[in-house]
Amino acid sequence: MASRLRLGQPVPNPASTLDPEEANEGEGGEARKPEPKPPEVTNLGGGSEVLHFPRFMAREAAWEVFEELDKRIPWTRPTIRVFGRSSVQPRDTCYVADEGLTDLKYSGHQPRAHSWDEFPVLKDVLKAVHEALPGSYFNSLLLNRYKAGSDYVSWHADDEPLYGPTPEIASVTFGCEREFLLRKKPTKTQAVAAGSGESVRKRLKIDDPQQHSFLLKHGSLLVMRGYTQRDWQHSVPKRAKAASTRINLTFRHVLS
Repeated sequence: MASRLRLGQPVPNPASTLDPEEANEGEGGEARKPEPKPPEVTNLGGGSEVLHFPRFMAREAAWEVFEELDKRIPWTRPTIRVFGRSSVQPRDTCYVADEGLTDLKYSGHQPRAHSWDEFPVLKDVLKAVHEALPGSYFNSLLLNRYKAGSDYVSWHADDEPLYGPTPEIASVTFGCEREFLLRKKPTKTQAVAAGSGESVRKRLKIDDPQQHSFLLKHGSLLVMRGYTQRDWQHSVPKRAKAASTRINLTFRHVLS
C-alpha cells in the first residue's frame, strides 16, 4: 500500500493520480504520464449541460483528502427554514470563500465564511479542479458531509442571484458513493402537488428525458453548466444502503 501523505501536502494533479493500471509505457518500457480521460458529457438541452469525471482523482489521494476534511473541518448542522417550518439541516456543512464577497444566505441561514488559508488541502483541490476545467474560476466553496444514508439534500437549484444567470458548479465527492438526481424544474401546479418534496425518495424513470441519475463515486467530479440552475433541480436522496460517510465539495463563483 502506498505510504500516507502528510496532512497539508499538495494534492497531486488528477492527471497524475490515475490508478497504476492506467499508466502507459513509452519507448524502452519506461512509464509515461497517463493522459487524463475526457469527461462524460450530458447535454440537457436549452443551453444546460453536465460534465462527469468518474475518476477525477485516484483512490489513495482522494482518501487522504477525505480523512483530513472529516477531522479538521469545523462542521456544523444548522437550523434552516423550509416551507415556513424550522428544522435541523439533514447534513453537516461548512462554507469557505474569498474575502469581500457577497454573503451566502439560503433557507434563512447565513453561514460564516472561512478563509481558504485555514484549510490548505482545499486550496490544493481547488487548483486541481481549475486545471481540469480550463477557463473556469471558482472563489467560494460549500462543503457538505452526509454521515449516513439518512442524511440528504432535497430538490433545489443553486439559483441565488449572487451566482449570476449561468453559474458553473463543480462538485467533488469523497467517501461513500451516493446517487445524484436531476429533474426539469416543475411547473407551479406540479410544485404545489409535490408539497414538501418527499417525492425525492422515489426512483427516477430511466426512460424519462427530463430526469437523470448519476452515481457519484469516491474521487469523482461532476460539473453543472449553462442554464442548469435556471431550468433544472438536483437532489441527493436518502438511501438506506449508504452506511458510511460522504463528503462533497461544491465549488462556485460569486459575482463581485
